[in-house]
Amino acid sequence: MIKIREKRLKLGVTGGIGSGKTSVCRVFNVLGIPVFSADSKARKIMESDESVIRRINSISGKDIYNNGILNRMELASLIFNDNTLLKKINSLVHPIVFNHFRLWEKEQTAPYVILEAAILFESGASDLVDTVATVVAPLEERVKRVIKRNNLSKEQVLERIRVQMDDDERIKLSDYVINNSENDMIIPAILQIHDEILRDIKIST
Repeated sequence: MIKIREKRLKLGVTGGIGSGKTSVCRVFNVLGIPVFSADSKARKIMESDESVIRRINSISGKDIYNNGILNRMELASLIFNDNTLLKKINSLVHPIVFNHFRLWEKEQTAPYVILEAAILFESGASDLVDTVATVVAPLEERVKRVIKRNNLSKEQVLERIRVQMDDDERIKLSDYVINNSENDMIIPAILQIHDEILRDIKIST
């Protein structure tokens, strides 16, 4: 259930790779709700923060930047086959992302804000939000989406899925579930969540 809060309500939106988190967040954005993408911010930090760049190279044991541009395919091939390395990279980047979110959230004026994060629970970002919505979709559809979007092989997509929390675990820890298969209508589900949050805010103020 929604936690007792002191400031603006924060909704976490999560889901496995290819589940359609970004599409869901676009709808919330159209409703006037600002969205902070933890994954996008992490990518920017990994390519612009000199101290982070040095640490990533140190952790990786090699220079994985080509003329200052992170070789994402090489990094992915390293971290998705080495859980210890993945944890080290995450523990380096996530605290910085969290600080950016806290500063960003203070500047917003909407009744609530969204923190979008693929590994919301695994990273500890769930502690930053009051309530959580998990986006789910059938595995086959998720794989097809990621292959098309990222030009990856099926096995590469499945590697990324395997290192993430599964849907059943996410659902147990979430307040809302949004089904985002080709046969589901996400807008009514999002509108229902939006209206419920606004009602909760109104009741608590």
